[in-house]
Amino acid sequence: MNIEQYLDTHETLVFNNKGVSMLPMLRQDRDLMILRKKQPDERCKKYDVAVYVRPPHDYVLHRIIKVEENGYVFLGDNCVLLEPDIREEQVIAVMTGFVHKGKQYDVSHRGYKLYYHVWYYLYPIRRTLKIFRGKLQRFKHRVTDRK
Repeated sequence: MNIEQYLDTHETLVFNNKGVSMLPMLRQDRDLMILRKKQPDERCKKYDVAVYVRPPHDYVLHRIIKVEENGYVFLGDNCVLLEPDIREEQVIAVMTGFVHKGKQYDVSHRGYKLYYHVWYYLYPIRRTLKIFRGKLQRFKHRVTDRK
């Protein structure tokens, strides 16, 4: 049973995070996400965390950083590359809460709202540092491979 099928018959879906794209908020095999089905006429808002389907049929949980006329621009909290042109019909679920280090939070929690505002305010700095770190690691590997 896939996510869409499950949400067609159940009110919410709670499951473990997989991957590193939503660090530091969600850590794989530690934290849980609480999702609800996105309604067909519903528009998500900036900073909502949502699940969308990336062709052919991959599920991605990232944060909306821009709402456009026909869709959204997404970005994982631990990512540097924007995912533009995600169409409205690709978005299937919206996160309503999460369990982080054993404590449950609702998306309306003040601390959570502060987190995402600060985290995305710092995006240009985080992006620059992450790109620089990647280039430094590639340089280091080239130097050590020549020895």
